[in-house]
Amino acid sequence: MPQQAHPRRCYIGLGSNLREPAAQLARAFDELAGLPRTRLVRRSSLYLSAPMGKPNQPEFVNAVALLETELSPPHLLEALLAIEAQHGRVRGEPNGPRTLDLDLLLVGGEAIHLPQLDVPHPRMHERAFVLRPLAELDPEALIPGQPPLRELLAAVSDQRVARLGAHP
Repeated sequence: MPQQAHPRRCYIGLGSNLREPAAQLARAFDELAGLPRTRLVRRSSLYLSAPMGKPNQPEFVNAVALLETELSPPHLLEALLAIEAQHGRVRGEPNGPRTLDLDLLLVGGEAIHLPQLDVPHPRMHERAFVLRPLAELDPEALIPGQPPLRELLAAVSDQRVARLGAHP
């Protein structure tokens, strides 16, 4: 009989700035919880943030989810892309508006470099809209190859990110 995979703790970044962003994220949390061999452990509050790189668009609503999953990182990424597609995500211009963005931020303490997947997620350490909700879930979270989370947060303290409210 094949051996069961051990669940991995994974952090997923969520973001939306189109078609009722808070509702998009609420649905996405439910869809993450419904993934096979996966459990939604915790979810952060929602955070409002200014768009990066392309300022003439609506503000984003962002959050982070903590999952425990037996899915391999490539299979988890495939599932995240399928959820984005269900939300009408169209990949156009980089940093452009989107109905839903799901990013695989961290997989345990692993560094993964595949053609379709880089973990930790590139540039997550430079983005307050990722670091603030991550710190809410785990103030001691470690990002491979980066300084402690409190130092990363201090470096992005000039980025405007406002907490919208708590979630159970």
